[in-house]
Amino acid sequence: MFKLIKTNSENPHFQALTKILDAYLHILDGEEHAFYAQFNKIALIKYAIVFYQDERPIACGAIKEYDANTMEIKRMYVVEDMRGKGLATQVLKELEEWAKSLNFPKCILETGNKQPDAIALYLKNGYQTIPNYGQYLHVENSVCFEKRLS
Repeated sequence: MFKLIKTNSENPHFQALTKILDAYLHILDGEEHAFYAQFNKIALIKYAIVFYQDERPIACGAIKEYDANTMEIKRMYVVEDMRGKGLATQVLKELEEWAKSLNFPKCILETGNKQPDAIALYLKNGYQTIPNYGQYLHVENSVCFEKRLS
């Protein structure tokens, strides 16, 4: 049975999942990992989601205020043995609903071009590529997306 909780970055299951995510990204990003890691700190995240199968934490994601009109999707992860079951889409939809309930009309996010599954997920869920923003402005490995929430 699946269960979802809304929490924040103090949740130990969210912290554990993001540590696994960081180790995974370290392998994918190689030498560029240190650059990206500086933008993936979770200390002040107010809005995080953890999905459970029975009592096991299996997926997470978060939103963080980027500006007055925009939430940034952060720290999306599904444990390896649970991929391909639609959990990433469920996490993403929950984060979008949470952003809407907080009166944010759009979400943005950044992922790496070495993560084709993530890119496919965002495209499948209505995200449009946009020019790189903020700290990712001149980063060739970054792919940035936006979605207007209705």
